Amino acid sequence: MGKKIVIVGAGAVGGYTGAHMVRAGENVTFIDPWPDHVEAMRRTGLRVTHAMKEPEFSVPVRALHVTDAQALAREKPIDIAFICMKSYDTAWATMLIRQYLAPDGYVVSLQNCMNEETVASVVGWGKTLGCIASSITVNLPEPGLIHRGAAKHGTAHTVFRAGEVHGRITQRAEEVCRLVGFADSAKVTANLWGERWSKLVANAMQNGISACTGLGGGDMLKDDAIRRFSTRVGSEAIRVGEALGYELEEILHLEPETIARAGEGDEAAMRACDEQRFKDASRTAPGQRPSMGQDMQKGRRTEIEFLNGLVVREGEKLGLPCPANAVLTDLVKRVEKGEIRPDPRHITALRLN
Repeated sequence: MGKKIVIVGAGAVGGYTGAHMVRAGENVTFIDPWPDHVEAMRRTGLRVTHAMKEPEFSVPVRALHVTDAQALAREKPIDIAFICMKSYDTAWATMLIRQYLAPDGYVVSLQNCMNEETVASVVGWGKTLGCIASSITVNLPEPGLIHRGAAKHGTAHTVFRAGEVHGRITQRAEEVCRLVGFADSAKVTANLWGERWSKLVANAMQNGISACTGLGGGDMLKDDAIRRFSTRVGSEAIRVGEALGYELEEILHLEPETIARAGEGDEAAMRACDEQRFKDASRTAPGQRPSMGQDMQKGRRTEIEFLNGLVVREGEKLGLPCPANAVLTDLVKRVEKGEIRPDPRHITALRLN
């Protein structure tokens, strides 16, 4: 038997990636806080479906509710723990699993947002790695079912980027890359922080807008005002990332500077952005919602403070105002609290500067 792997959070990303590991013969235990989901996995395993050409499959899995995690104390220690929870659950999820780690075991943040520092505050930087899932487009429509609303990317786009916080290429990073590579294309990166911020920009451009408008990705693109606002949100986030010293990677298959200039009013850059984004949309099911749009639809807490809210806070430290990100953060929080309902007019009626 190979390494003992635990995935804390068997939702969309954790469930999808872990199911592929199980199918490849890896020793994986899932831990999740949703009782119905855990019971469904115990009864019938994890079923994985795709909107595009990939065939569906089901795998029997070992699933524990968080209240059952103490059973791990009687077992072989954990070699690799993937944290796949929402950002606001990172600290307790890492604390839960820390006590069951092997002496040389480590924790991988397979999440949106910038959570490695939180993981490291619990287990130490030496036991902390990161892994980005770029344009994976998955959701959890019902207990025991993971659905991918886009085609697998393969060589066309590298989905998973695994790396050490210090940037060196290690056997640990290569092992994480091997494991997530069962689900789709993967690479080891020496630029974890640049990859992280680049993914944060992509999420900032889509997630909150879906959450406050109620629209899926395709409908957001079709509306000129919403698409332009999305680009401005990305432009602000890119300028903050650059000021923080991150080496940004491609964002939505575009050079960061192209998005930044488009958001600042450069017409040629705007045309290039629109062309690429419509091209990418053809690979995704029209009604697919970004993860925060899914959360809002389900009545769950969103990660807005860890995405657009983080951009605003970091911008303030640098003296870089981010009005589009600020207004989007406020809108999502108001929808989340039930003060207003999701509506495209929240964005289309905006007048910034």
